[in-house]
Amino acid sequence: MPFAPHGDVRLHYEVSGSGLPLLFIPGLGVSVEDMAPFVTALARRARVIAIDNRGAGLSDKPDEPYSISVMAADAAAVAEHSGLAPLDVLGYSLGGRIALQLILDQPHMVRRLVLLATSARLPARRRSLLMSIAPFVPIGAKPRQPAYAFRRQRAASDGFDARSQLAEITAPTLVLGGRADRIATPSLAEELHEGIPNSQLEWYAGGHNAPMMTGRAAVVDAIASFLSVDD
Repeated sequence: MPFAPHGDVRLHYEVSGSGLPLLFIPGLGVSVEDMAPFVTALARRARVIAIDNRGAGLSDKPDEPYSISVMAADAAAVAEHSGLAPLDVLGYSLGGRIALQLILDQPHMVRRLVLLATSARLPARRRSLLMSIAPFVPIGAKPRQPAYAFRRQRAASDGFDARSQLAEITAPTLVLGGRADRIATPSLAEELHEGIPNSQLEWYAGGHNAPMMTGRAAVVDAIASFLSVDD
């Protein structure tokens, strides 16, 4: 069970599959364990390094402000610790903003970029919607994440805006957007595509969580096709 150090924080990650390395940065409030079906599907196509962001899973959960920049540095620490960098990077939702910051800060580390159900910013209405989201806890179950850590993760996106830097991204980039996504709306996916010079935009059916549920197979196929990774 590997852990990568970054300052005083230890970051848990798991490596599975074979082939070209792909760093997977998940979204708000979820862990590698929560993403197991998606990671398993990806691992049939690539060597997946799946990270627990600070505040989630088995990674440390300091009760202090988080930022996208700090979480991007966390992801870089995991990539370096895995010994597999440079690598392809896939960011989902919150993880997409982390992936954007990672490639802006350390472009040498990222070969190809996949931005899934994410955006370069949170407009005021989307920010209000995000801030209203609460962590999902099944009835009778213990919380999978401390409430303070969920709030710290959620607040990291507040004020983040990478639009002015999108043109700096030169790596081949795939933007995957949901036609019915109410959080990372189609217009925000189009904004990413228009801002990143070497990018392509593809759509999947469904909303924000479709890639992890009913749309998983189609999304994984699109990612594998873009990364040119065969079964």
